[in-house]
Amino acid sequence: MNELVTAINGYVWSPALIALCLGVGLYFSIRSRFLQLRHVGEMVRLMWDGKSSDQGVSSFQALTMTLAGRVGTGNIAGVATAITFGGPGAVFWMWVMAFLGASSAFVESTLGQVYKEPINKEFRGGPAFYIEKGLGMKWYAVTFALVTILATGVLLPGVQANSIAESLKTAAGIDTTYTGIALALALGFIIFGGVRRIATFAEYVVPFMALGYILVACVIVAINIDKLPGVLQLIFSSAFGADAAFGAIIGQAIMWGVKRGVYSNEAGQGTGPHASSAAEVSHPAKQGLVQGFSVYIDTLFVCSATAFMLLITGQYNVEAPNGTPMFVGVQGVASGPGYVQTALENVMPGFGSLFVAIALLFFAGTTIVAYYYIAETNIAYLNRTTKRPWMGVVLKVAMIGATIYGAVKTADVAWALGDLGVGLMAWLNLVAIVLMRDVAFKCLRDYEAQKKLGKDPVFDPVALGIKNAHFWEQRVALGKKQKAGNTVETDVVG
Repeated sequence: MNELVTAINGYVWSPALIALCLGVGLYFSIRSRFLQLRHVGEMVRLMWDGKSSDQGVSSFQALTMTLAGRVGTGNIAGVATAITFGGPGAVFWMWVMAFLGASSAFVESTLGQVYKEPINKEFRGGPAFYIEKGLGMKWYAVTFALVTILATGVLLPGVQANSIAESLKTAAGIDTTYTGIALALALGFIIFGGVRRIATFAEYVVPFMALGYILVACVIVAINIDKLPGVLQLIFSSAFGADAAFGAIIGQAIMWGVKRGVYSNEAGQGTGPHASSAAEVSHPAKQGLVQGFSVYIDTLFVCSATAFMLLITGQYNVEAPNGTPMFVGVQGVASGPGYVQTALENVMPGFGSLFVAIALLFFAGTTIVAYYYIAETNIAYLNRTTKRPWMGVVLKVAMIGATIYGAVKTADVAWALGDLGVGLMAWLNLVAIVLMRDVAFKCLRDYEAQKKLGKDPVFDPVALGIKNAHFWEQRVALGKKQKAGNTVETDVVG
């Protein structure tokens, strides 16, 4: 099975997809005049802007729901894998992917907001919704929905569960089967509670886990601060093939940096718009900017924390493209969380390995929950006209089964399946957002124009010539009706 999935991944993750990820991010950055730099302050401010409503969650809740999906095993095991197969230079290309990906995250999340719908008294949206409404291609939208349900409901949960199980086995000797069963029970409790339980869970857990992990990384770097300049030099030199040891694998550095960058921050993959569409905001660009900043949190902060811990302690392993070891930091340790656990254990004996296991439990656990929400949203899309309640039941059972399966399988199989899911979604979504880019940039220009006038931006799709944004059209019409009613009442009183 692993050989078959690996062969398919060879086509899905071809150089064309790597070029597409980088090219789309670069094009969007130039087209938006590098909004990821110009609007950093606004991104931070908007995180705390807006309140939840009966239909939607707050901007901060939507951000943490998105981060629950972005911040996962890719931030620990994924970084270790990228360094293993791409060398230290892969870290630089992960940073590049994060910087460029912030613009892609803005575009896709803004589109999610523009074309969102209230379904069962909750906002729902995502690529399937904006592909159908914005491109008028229902077959394409249905294809994306089906692929996403397969990816997030079956293929991806196993990667997260596997990392949790392996890290707990390394740190505490807990059998992977027991871990899989415990994860399945916890997952069942949360996902049967609906979107609000998911939002509340993410709101409290995600900030705690990310800040705690970054804090420990800062301690590790501080203890070894004299080595930091050399680590930075190693990252940059090997990224461009200038390092004598790693120059031969520059192509691998780019491929694995982009591959793991996309897996980690998910910019352009199409997962982020699902949670961002659930936010209650007055203008789509608001949540688009918030989601752009989430990419920075994921890669520039959390992934960098892992990379620095690995490189600054010398606990990493690098393989040449032909599979022969070039630098062996930890002999006998499989690529993945074991590297990071070993790095911390050497610096903080008796604490490091267990800390990584606990961090992964939170990181990957919240990601599995986020995957459920994404899959459920695509089922809600398919069920808008024809009700199929059995699909929700099948999804819950499938995710719980995939979680247990992933926990007991080898890491190679789990990662191969996860890469396949990410790659398929990325192909479908990147093509869609390139075709729909004008809608997102109309929203950005409108937002900037209203801010320049000192207004709190309010979205009117009709005024911008954006069609099929039915929710916003109805909201604008209702606002005008209420305003007209207030005017008449004032005139009568006068």
